[in-house]
Amino acid sequence: MKNGRQRKILEIIRKYNVETQEDLIGRLKEAGYSVTQATVSRDIRALRLAKITDGAGGYKYADRFLTLFSENVASVARGQNIVCVKCLTGMAQAVCAAFDRLSRENIIGTLAGEDTIFVLCRTERDAETLTEEMQKLLMR
Repeated sequence: MKNGRQRKILEIIRKYNVETQEDLIGRLKEAGYSVTQATVSRDIRALRLAKITDGAGGYKYADRFLTLFSENVASVARGQNIVCVKCLTGMAQAVCAAFDRLSRENIIGTLAGEDTIFVLCRTERDAETLTEEMQKLLMR
């Protein structure tokens, strides 16, 4: 139940601008999860969520990957079934580690250097989809 709830939390914060724990509790209840503020607080800590600016003067919860990605990635490009992610110098390994925790089935593996990450996808289509998703994140 805990893993399902935490997956739902990540889904909610990716889909909606969630400013407060109360907002998150409300969204979880709409999704069929009966939770307390203490439970949500523990989940936020366990998921390592951070509050970032929402671009409109407010704040919202974001997962570690989104925070690291939006602050440290310069560009994303694809070559066949490999996605190349260019990062600020020294940040590729941190971004890559957060990306690895997403555990996507269409990813075979990753390799990070000082400022570059290579993501090996199962197919060219998987790489194309991942590239498009990442480029959208850059535009936020």
